[in-house]
Amino acid sequence: MDQLFILFQRLVPQHALSRLVGRLAAARGPRWLVVRIIRAFAAHYKVDLDEAERPFPEAFESFNAFFTRALKPGMRPLCASGIACPADGAISECGDLDGDRLLQAKGRSYTLSALLADDERAKSFVGGSFATVYLSPRDYHRVHMPLDGQLTASAYVPGDLFSVNGTTARMVENLFARNERHVSYFDTPRGPMAMVLVGALIVAGIETVWDEQIAPRPRRIERWDHVNPPSPVLLQRGEEMGRFLLGSTVILLFPRGAAAWNEELVAGAPVRMGQQLSA
Repeated sequence: MDQLFILFQRLVPQHALSRLVGRLAAARGPRWLVVRIIRAFAAHYKVDLDEAERPFPEAFESFNAFFTRALKPGMRPLCASGIACPADGAISECGDLDGDRLLQAKGRSYTLSALLADDERAKSFVGGSFATVYLSPRDYHRVHMPLDGQLTASAYVPGDLFSVNGTTARMVENLFARNERHVSYFDTPRGPMAMVLVGALIVAGIETVWDEQIAPRPRRIERWDHVNPPSPVLLQRGEEMGRFLLGSTVILLFPRGAAAWNEELVAGAPVRMGQQLSA
């Protein structure tokens, strides 16, 4: 079955399907249908709507509005110190880089240069630390800052749109380095930090708070880079930096010595936005 699942993703028009899902998810009617879809999705994935600022399906004008729902104040307390988890989800993998290689899943790894598509910037993180957080469909889908940071550059990297669950992580070579993604670089109190938001099949959008929807693109385009943003983007630890319009993955990168992950952060461990990842 796993092989058929991967074969299906290789054959399906990944970007066209994702754009179609994006248009449907953004649709604002008919109202009764939007509410019915939200109810069915919440029931199937056991979404805890009691945590939401608007805790009932009728409050949302579209599926996207439901999926990117805000939480009630205080639902995700921010750790008092250290590196905060950027999102709800589960640890896919985390640890120290083996030189310039990150662990994707048992028996599979990939390089910093391939992930960032930038050999020069990759040098800052060689021998450093990484944490990969997978967001499932039931999770809260806003992404927050692990540390105070000033945006120094960002890049959109075109690519495939395989799903990013455990099956594809085990079976698809260079999964996170071949999928469409957005990379943000920040100056932080611990030195440079990179946050990679990875696209996936039917992920109907990646957004940041300083830019419009980034992915999936309306058509296949080349990579773009924003260096030294004209207007400073200063974000505090715990502040929202972006969001997914369907579940995907966030990868954090730190230089050598900047992070020592807490011992409970093993593959598969559930995490919540705001909890401490490293002292």
